[in-house]
Amino acid sequence: MARPTADEWRNMTGRKLLMFGMSGLGKTHISNMLRASGGWFHYSVDYRIGTRYMGEHIVDNFKREAMRNPFLRELLLSDSIYISSNITFDNLAPLSTYLGKPGNPDKGGLPFAEYMIRQEQHRAAEIAALMDTSHFIRRAEDIYGYTNFVCDSSGSICEVVDPDDPDDPVLSALTDETLLIWLRGSDAHTAELVRRFDRAPKPMYYQPDFLTAKWQQYLDENRLTEREVDPDAFVRWTYAQALAHRQPRYAAMARNWGVTIDADQLAQVRDANGFVELVATSLEQD
Repeated sequence: MARPTADEWRNMTGRKLLMFGMSGLGKTHISNMLRASGGWFHYSVDYRIGTRYMGEHIVDNFKREAMRNPFLRELLLSDSIYISSNITFDNLAPLSTYLGKPGNPDKGGLPFAEYMIRQEQHRAAEIAALMDTSHFIRRAEDIYGYTNFVCDSSGSICEVVDPDDPDDPVLSALTDETLLIWLRGSDAHTAELVRRFDRAPKPMYYQPDFLTAKWQQYLDENRLTEREVDPDAFVRWTYAQALAHRQPRYAAMARNWGVTIDADQLAQVRDANGFVELVATSLEQD
């Protein structure tokens, strides 16, 4: 969509937007709030990745684990049990568990080569899910009558696009349909996200060159072999550096393709009308 003026945004009868930024800053919270208002369709990219594009990988991983248990193995081979993923908008653990962490297999780690295969699967799935945005915009209106649409993107969107390429196919397709909105965090938000991650480290998607370099650096600095790496220790060490790596990419996406809203401002929003007005204010200022 052509970037609207603030007044055009306020007066629109059908608003289409995509929110991006670090996980944990409120994308899903605001999307849920808009959906609960009754007039918005909520499209979750992570949910689409975990169901449409990686659902089979996830369930096959469950089955591999079940086959290691003699009792479950017999039931699975006789079709006596059914294994599925119960992924939801608010619980993406099945996807995170499948992506895994590299390192010592006795601590739940994956061989680095397998880890990279799963990372590549995620990259392809994320691009496909983002490109499905247009389909879901049409589907939301044709089936359900929703003219307002919010795309709740993955925190790793900046890893699968080139924000400085004016012909980037993913960003071009998204901006044809939606207004891109960066939820910008402060240094305090970043510190809190690092603390939260340190308490409960989770798998993430990284660009291959970045990840390969960090993996080799970690092995060299700690004088470790692949099988000696503590998976949680590695992802903790990598996480803060990944946030620093992503910030300029998010900023370039907002500068070249969208608008910016500070997460502190977003935290003050209480309803859909308040959010619409906050976006209008951002359009006036950018």
